[in-house]
Amino acid sequence: MATFHYFLLLLLISSVAVNHTQAQLTTNFYASSCPNALSTIRTSIRTGIARERRMAASLLRLHFHDCFVQGCDASILLDQSPTITTEKTAPPNDKSARGYQLIDAAKAQLERICPGVVSCADVLAVAAKEASAYVGGPAWDVKLGRRDSTARRRCPAVGGDDALAPLDLVTPNSFDNNYFRDLVQRKGLLVSDQVLYSGGSTNSIVEEYSRSPSRFSADFAAAMVRMGDIQPLMGSAGQIRRICGAVN
Repeated sequence: MATFHYFLLLLLISSVAVNHTQAQLTTNFYASSCPNALSTIRTSIRTGIARERRMAASLLRLHFHDCFVQGCDASILLDQSPTITTEKTAPPNDKSARGYQLIDAAKAQLERICPGVVSCADVLAVAAKEASAYVGGPAWDVKLGRRDSTARRRCPAVGGDDALAPLDLVTPNSFDNNYFRDLVQRKGLLVSDQVLYSGGSTNSIVEEYSRSPSRFSADFAAAMVRMGDIQPLMGSAGQIRRICGAVN
């Protein structure tokens, strides 16, 4: 799965000052309150990806777009309502962001065994890891304890490449470093991709990842963990939505 151009940002997070929360999130957050939470999400997500393998990339992208709009709070999952303008139809997401139904299915399973316990934000974070691992990419320990937003966050405007989001994968059925190999060969899909290998400071990063799939995978996993720390709602903030598309 060669990642679309936004995902290079994840790999650079470790060297950029990002406003993230020092971990009150923990990997064992549901150990007592819902001990089967992670296995339930894993089974549900893998079942969904088995039906459509390309959905793995969509879940990674969904988590990314959620976290980069003022934090990992599942705001991207909210449906339109009289009081909420949905992010789902905002320009960066409209007709390109997918995977909502897989998150809803996993959440429904959790509500049967642990009602009102596991947040949609945490489901999305775990789903991204499971998606990566299922298609041969890295896995990582997901820190948990996020709560869900009760309102739409402001979705920032981005460049025009988003209309081409369906083309964001070079090899959609597996996780690999072909994205970087193509850049070195001057075969970047979009201009905004190829500029990453055009004589600038990112050339060395592209070259290293094109040579070393293991280094790319390790840095990708570390960046995903760091991204998951961006401004989570915790404690008494937000809520645990029972349905991911609507506030309680």
